[in-house]
Amino acid sequence: MSQTCLLLIDFQKAFQDPSLGKRNNPNMERNAYRLLQGWREKAWPVVHVQHSSYDMESPLHSSSAGFGFVEDFYPSRHEKHIIKHLTSAFIDTDLDLYLKREKFKSLVVMGFTTNHCISSTVRMAKDLGYDVTVPFDATACFETYSFDGSLFSAEIVHGLSLTNLHHEFATISSTESLLSSQLKVSKPVIF
Repeated sequence: MSQTCLLLIDFQKAFQDPSLGKRNNPNMERNAYRLLQGWREKAWPVVHVQHSSYDMESPLHSSSAGFGFVEDFYPSRHEKHIIKHLTSAFIDTDLDLYLKREKFKSLVVMGFTTNHCISSTVRMAKDLGYDVTVPFDATACFETYSFDGSLFSAEIVHGLSLTNLHHEFATISSTESLLSSQLKVSKPVIF
């Protein structure tokens, strides 16, 4: 069994809402699906993390349609499913306990959003002793306004977020690199 667990963060319908602004990585879901399928074909460990906001008005509240998983990213019956309420998938969940019990030492983390839940989860994973890889083309974020009112493009936010994680907290890789090195897949997985 692989010691690398695939961690999918917040593949939820709320992140398809155009009101969130411009997003980067239009092929993100395609790349993430290729990795998910590769892990499933090898019967390697997969964990799905779903955000459940405490805010009743949030599109990520459990009563909202946005809470649901994006099509093609529903957990299978053999895959671990975790509900989180905060940005890190490790806070107030059994994720660390599960990973340590199963002796998973390495994680591939992908999903939404690069500058929020991906960053928080990756940083905490490193502090907890995991070796973390983030596929830059299987994560995405949205444009955002700075504290001074400046608008930063999603591409800039994404790039800086990954730069801040690179080397110190994670290895930044690509879907293709992970498919060829981890899964030894030479032909593309159809989306």
